[in-house]
Order: sequence, then structure tokens, then C-alpha cells
Amino acid sequence: MESKKDLVTIENVVASTSLNQRLDLESISKAFPNVEYRPEHFPGLIYKLRKPRTSTLIFSSGKMICTGAKSEHQAKKAIMKIIETLRNNGIVIVGKPEVKIQNIVASADLQGEIDLEQTANFLERTIYEPDQFPALIYKMMEPKVVVLLFSKGKLICAGGKKEAEVREAVKKLKETLEGRGIISYREVIPVPAASL
Repeated sequence: MESKKDLVTIENVVASTSLNQRLDLESISKAFPNVEYRPEHFPGLIYKLRKPRTSTLIFSSGKMICTGAKSEHQAKKAIMKIIETLRNNGIVIVGKPEVKIQNIVASADLQGEIDLEQTANFLERTIYEPDQFPALIYKMMEPKVVVLLFSKGKLICAGGKKEAEVREAVKKLKETLEGRGIISYREVIPVPAASL
């Protein structure tokens, strides 16, 4: 039963870059009143953007880590926007930093009930201890991601470096479960108009 709508929702994209130079975080915090910098609590500066809605950690080493983006594009855009803002406010940044996607976390609903006990028996690299945690943990090798699979058909996929990898992992898992007959779909029974 292939759904026409996208099963996968990107929840968070983590991206990083290095400016390959030291930064004076004290100066940046004075130039930008909307940043958080409390070195006694945390060594990095927190720069929040409204568009795209993200938080970026900036360290004095020049390393930057962006979280909260809902796509690869948004994560890259957020980092480049901050770099451009720093440049426009007199902070010299040499070269064009390369932004790398570190992790993509996504959720999905396979829209069916899954027998996790059976799934644990035939899939390799799984951990399923229902007394400890309600989901089955599956370490997929190709693409290389970790999937938390719940009996109601919901799942969380983490570790992907590209959105396409995450979508491929969900599609592959869904096809595997269907092929083994381990997923049973909830049948939608139409209600006759007269009974409403």
C-alpha cells in the first residue's frame, strides 16, 4: 500500500563548518546583541536565526555547528547567512568555508502495525528489549543509519548525511517489512453517509 504523500518528515539537520581561523567571541557578542555568550557556562557563542529557524554554536577555534534546520539547504543557508553577517559587521573571515552535513534526524509513519518480535528475529543488527525500551533499534548498513521502530508503525531515523539517504532507508525498511508480511495496514472502512 504505497501512500501518495511523503512518509518522511525531516526533524533536524546538524551541519558544521570551520572558518580555519580564531574568532574573538567577546567582540562578536558586543557587536550582536541577539547572541548568547556566557563563557563561564559554555565555551561557545549561540547565534539564533529566525529565518531559517536555527541555532548555531560558534567557537573561538572558528568551528561552527548549526542545529534545528529542516533541510540540508536550510542548514547551509543558516551558516552562510551568519558568516555574511559577521563579514558585513567588520569581522574578517578569509575564504569560503565548506559546510558539511553531520546528521539528519527524521520521523516517518509507515501507517501500519509492526510485529517487532518477528522483525528482531529476521533483521540483523537489531536490539529489542521491550522491558527496557518500547522500540526496536535497527542499525542499517546501506544506507548507514539507525532506525528506532515502534509497533504502531512510527519510526525515527538518525545518522544520515543526506536527505535522500534517509528517504531511501525508510523506503527500503518498509519494502522489507512488507515483503516478510510483518507490517499489517489499518484498513480504513468508509462510513455510509446515512449513518452520520
